[in-house]
Amino acid sequence: MSSKITHVVLYPVPAPGHFIPLLDFAQKLLIRGLTITLLVTPNNLHLLDPLLSLYSPSQFQHLLLPSALPPKDPASGLLGFLVSLHHQHYPFILEWLRTHTSPPISAIISDIFLGWTKQLADEVGLPRLAFSPSGVFGVSILASMWREKPHYDDPNDMRSVVSFEKLPKSPSQPWWQLCHLYREYKKEDPNRISFEESFLSNMSSWGIAFNSFSDLERVYLNHMKEEFGDDRVWAVGPLLPLGDETKSARGGSSSVPSHKLLSWLDKKRDDSVVYVCFGSGAKLTREQMDALAGALEKSGIDFVWSIKHLGEGHASGDYGKLPDDFEDRVGERGFVIKGWAPQVDILSHPAVGTFLTHCGWNSVLEAITVGGVVMLTWPLGADQYSNEQLLVDDLGIGIRVGGGTKKIPESGELARVLSLSVEENRPERAKAKKLREAALNAVKGGSSQKDLDDLVNTLNQL
Repeated sequence: MSSKITHVVLYPVPAPGHFIPLLDFAQKLLIRGLTITLLVTPNNLHLLDPLLSLYSPSQFQHLLLPSALPPKDPASGLLGFLVSLHHQHYPFILEWLRTHTSPPISAIISDIFLGWTKQLADEVGLPRLAFSPSGVFGVSILASMWREKPHYDDPNDMRSVVSFEKLPKSPSQPWWQLCHLYREYKKEDPNRISFEESFLSNMSSWGIAFNSFSDLERVYLNHMKEEFGDDRVWAVGPLLPLGDETKSARGGSSSVPSHKLLSWLDKKRDDSVVYVCFGSGAKLTREQMDALAGALEKSGIDFVWSIKHLGEGHASGDYGKLPDDFEDRVGERGFVIKGWAPQVDILSHPAVGTFLTHCGWNSVLEAITVGGVVMLTWPLGADQYSNEQLLVDDLGIGIRVGGGTKKIPESGELARVLSLSVEENRPERAKAKKLREAALNAVKGGSSQKDLDDLVNTLNQL
């Protein structure tokens, strides 16, 4: 056996939706014998505990980066944060790469929101692989958007539709659904220019790996292979925990005892429970919370509702507060979680048949792979509208119920859809169950396992 060590550096964006799938990817690489150094900021250090307990320091180690400081201009939002990350971490990582000699580094694998690491890798003579925690369709829309630079003539007409005619099926989106990183910043904004250059660097990188699988996004995957070449695009998903020791703690510790939640679910009929969650970062307005609570109350269904915990003082603002006495009124029909929910455990329980979701890609993959559930789609931003298009229009496993940070659904109509979604013979359910089989086959000897093995072989030859 060769004694050669293939050592790769992994660098995620320090946000749950990006960090968690890259950790799952790291475990896939570790199992295949690669040595990994993961770059991590102090606030995410605890998320490494499961892997640190499973692998020796000689195979899995971390480099502690400086804490991600807020941007100079608080109004610059996520775009300012990402650009600030670039300026803070670039010199630190560059110095470490230049001085680290043992074991030598073979490649840098970094998040697509960190496209500037292509320049960093070039400086030290290493290949850079872009890692996308998002789907191929969503990334294709983003790349096309930054290249083609669509605009609208009337700033007051947010109904303008943007067509992406160079992509398969020529998809289109209303202007207001385009990623806010593109839409809400002026062309001359330095942060916007910097991020545009960074994102387009992904398309000139050595290769790209997607958290997706062939049967889910085949036509868009083939399109991306035309961009990079067949041997530089890998679909390695769905990236999910490999065992019970990491499954329940994915992304952090549950804010409720898992046994209490699972005991509650055990009392429910198969496919009769609706799980409601809008991810780790999304927030509903008070009016949206009231409408959703009213719909859940009127529907008569059983449900689990995971509500983002905003901490003391925050719930009194525009976000996050349940209507008074809501939990008392719904009684045993509802299980409310305030904080982090064990989402994989919930979706894998046979009682859960529907998922009301913001369409974040991690949630989409979990719903497909561990649950095979119907999805009620309520996207709020980022790539979530593209994901909704894929789920509803391409795959037929989703039903639109919301859309937009300001839209307030009519609670009576939403209650009706909630009730219909748990019916036994929903066509979306049959398609979802079939897609779940395809996802499991992809990672168990199918296309994703083959792509992952090919990627590792390619890295070993560098």
